[in-house]
Amino acid sequence: MSFAELTQIVEEANSEHIVLLCHHNADPDAICSAYALASLIRKCKPKVSVEIGAAQGISRLSKHILKYLPINVEVQPKVEKADLIILLDTNTIQQLNNLAEKVKTSRAPIIVIDHHAAHPETEKMAKLCITDENVSSTCEIIYNFYRQSGLKIEEREAKAIFLGIAFDTRHFVLANSSTLKTVAELIDSGVNVQEALAILSLPMDFSERVARLKACKRAKLFKINDWIIALSHVSAFQASAARAIMDLGAHVAVVAGQKNESLEISLRCTKEFHEKTGIHLGRDIAKPLGEYLNGMGGGHSTAAGVNGFGELEAGLKRCLKLLKEKIAMAKKTTQA
Repeated sequence: MSFAELTQIVEEANSEHIVLLCHHNADPDAICSAYALASLIRKCKPKVSVEIGAAQGISRLSKHILKYLPINVEVQPKVEKADLIILLDTNTIQQLNNLAEKVKTSRAPIIVIDHHAAHPETEKMAKLCITDENVSSTCEIIYNFYRQSGLKIEEREAKAIFLGIAFDTRHFVLANSSTLKTVAELIDSGVNVQEALAILSLPMDFSERVARLKACKRAKLFKINDWIIALSHVSAFQASAARAIMDLGAHVAVVAGQKNESLEISLRCTKEFHEKTGIHLGRDIAKPLGEYLNGMGGGHSTAAGVNGFGELEAGLKRCLKLLKEKIAMAKKTTQA
């Protein structure tokens, strides 16, 4: 799983136009990893054009970052003209929303670069999957590419990678020793920590505040063994709402949102819940839930997401059933 394998595919495909795709409502890790990778590809292959696209736009915080870094993100990238497609921080095709069908019908080889557990369907479609759940972010994988290439990282690229890592580690709360060593190297490359972190301190807007409060008010609580499971629903900001419910004391928070027949579900759990039960939200809950909803699901051990179709209540009910089954299995294993 190296940058050399990626460049080999670039050469084999005689790539003239590469499209880097991020998930819908792309967060800082997604757009910053895309920017840093695009810069690296251009350094190695100056004649290749690289385009960054994000299905249905980027997050509010990502838009704020664009004021400080020259990142150009297309809502309608030229997928049909791509000689190579690279998915970043995106482990399921359904996370591409309106671009998913274009990717499926494209004849261009697909490469997946992600720090989430790889989804089997995505693996089947991809020519190469570069995934590593032990790193903090997709940005950290891209920084390893710079190390492997031997090319110097410029200050703007270092800042982008720093921002992506800082965002996904919640300002380094979730960082391990390897991540902190990477951060130290980025600082040595010219990143001003105070200035960079200030970029990520965007005030929460009114609609997100309302969504969080509504989700907390609507939350239904379930006690399974010693764990508090909270299920809720809100029309937008599901991930933010799930984090808010976690901050209030839930061990697991599941927040769903429905638009017509489409269903989006965000799942979060504490590190303690994951370590004591062994339950991996992406693999054990989101993936089977996505299949049940005729969609896809995946993610981290403590943070995951699902895109599918069906009724909101049915999706939450199924999620609770999966959690109950996995917690019961974990208890049996512990007692054995």
